[in-house]
Amino acid sequence: MTKMLLATVALAAGLSAQAAVADITVYTAGPAKLIENLSAGFTAKTGIKVDVFQATTGKVMARLAAEEANPVADVVISASWDTATTMAAEGKLLPYTSPNAAMVPDFLKTDTAVAQGISALAIAWNPTSGLPKPADWADLATPEYKNMVTLPDPAKSGSMFELVAALDGAIGAQIFDDLAANGAIIAGANADALNPVLQGAKGAVFGAVDYISMAAAAKGETVEVIFPASGTVVAPRPAMILQSSQQPEEAKQFIDYMLSDEGQEMVAKTFLMPARTDVPAKRPRIDELKLLPLDSAAAYGARAETLKAFAASFGS
Repeated sequence: MTKMLLATVALAAGLSAQAAVADITVYTAGPAKLIENLSAGFTAKTGIKVDVFQATTGKVMARLAAEEANPVADVVISASWDTATTMAAEGKLLPYTSPNAAMVPDFLKTDTAVAQGISALAIAWNPTSGLPKPADWADLATPEYKNMVTLPDPAKSGSMFELVAALDGAIGAQIFDDLAANGAIIAGANADALNPVLQGAKGAVFGAVDYISMAAAAKGETVEVIFPASGTVVAPRPAMILQSSQQPEEAKQFIDYMLSDEGQEMVAKTFLMPARTDVPAKRPRIDELKLLPLDSAAAYGARAETLKAFAASFGS
């Protein structure tokens, strides 16, 4: 009887311990390898398993909307800071400040979101194209680049939309009229714009996501990333805990791990800029780039008008 009682107590204790460690679900836009590594490292450290849905920001947001009546995700990582701003305004995010966010600059964190990493937009140029190396955005509208330039669609890429808005304010929309007149094409999402350049069919991308092109170059693709002299925009990737999370404590632990030395080193390996300023990067950091001024709230407030004007430049 004593042995049976001890076994029952041990079993109950074991079940209680298991119940205290719940799985979490993370929806993320970004490199698949990054979330795989973060999930594996987090599970190894904590014993908490991570279910992942990895897709574009648009698909992530569509899935969240479809599941609104029965939420599944605990943590969301977006490729657009506007997602964090909108979701916070709608009361969908759980306030949390990780102790590991101390070295994250203030403009990359709020009480409900913190950057996982940062990308920037650039020119992705194929050096075997025979075309002169560009130094600034306007170089891609010169006769040498006739019919040789692609652009991501700002209606499908949040970072490209922000570049369009920033350039509209800094140098005017004429740049897009000039590109269109020079035969530049809107190629869809970010990867759709880059692939023809990697294949040699086009010479350069106007508004390439830098880390994607850098990762391609590291794998042996013929592409060079150029940050334009007149400036560019950056795209912080916010990580957020949903107010609807059934595992908020485990979700907080995931954010802590993402911002740990180990987690931020994983971010750096993808050629993203780490959010923490004390973690080395494999590429230019945010303080090494010239940034165009951008009022994000005003830009997104005029999003429909900006997209309409951009489409008009390209005759659509």
